[in-house]
Amino acid sequence: MHTMNDQETGAACSRGVFISFEGGDGAGKSTHLQFVAEALRERGEEVVCLREPGGTIIGEQLRASVLDPGNYIMTDACELLIYEAARAQLVAQIIKPALSRGAIVLCDRFYDSTIAYQGYGRGLDRGFIDTANAFACQGIRPDRTILMMTGGSAEFGIERATQHKHADRLEMAGVDFHERVNAAFFELAESNPERMRLVISDDTKQATARKVFAELADLFPWMGDRSVCSDEFFDALVIQRETMGRG
Repeated sequence: MHTMNDQETGAACSRGVFISFEGGDGAGKSTHLQFVAEALRERGEEVVCLREPGGTIIGEQLRASVLDPGNYIMTDACELLIYEAARAQLVAQIIKPALSRGAIVLCDRFYDSTIAYQGYGRGLDRGFIDTANAFACQGIRPDRTILMMTGGSAEFGIERATQHKHADRLEMAGVDFHERVNAAFFELAESNPERMRLVISDDTKQATARKVFAELADLFPWMGDRSVCSDEFFDALVIQRETMGRG
């Protein structure tokens, strides 16, 4: 994959940027990914929004299987390999071509989630997970990862994530499991401070969005410009998104 040094980041948006959104359940990853996508599109950028597992026909079929609560007998090894299979398809079919043509790719979860959920949560071997991630990713790494956490307990995050839907198989894994996952994300952020930027989503959507945009301002300088990203700007983003949601 392309790599960026400090001199290149200002021009990143002209040749493809890959941003992943990570974190515990209920932290607002999907919502804030869409805020970023809408703002970039309004400035004329090609934006590709994806989720893991999913993003392709094959990936969505695999997603339905791995998250189905009815598949309670699925082994941890099977779970891991399903995630890696979906990722391998997504990288080859969507992410690599999009980056090659200069698009901005925003992905709701990527390989950090596998380390957190299947490594720390399930207790699978980290060395094997790193090898499997490398194989599936084909050299692709996020240029920036926004790590979103609720600032509350794992139980609070699950309640927040499932308030409008039934819990999926991973969400039903138990509080202890999700506490291990959350601890893993904090550890990953400490180990990767240049790539991973922590955002606590314990405030209004507007305030949280401002924090997310601030962590992307080195890639897109206008995101740090208060004359552009004003209070009215973020208010409009939230209103637009909520209106779309009602439609």
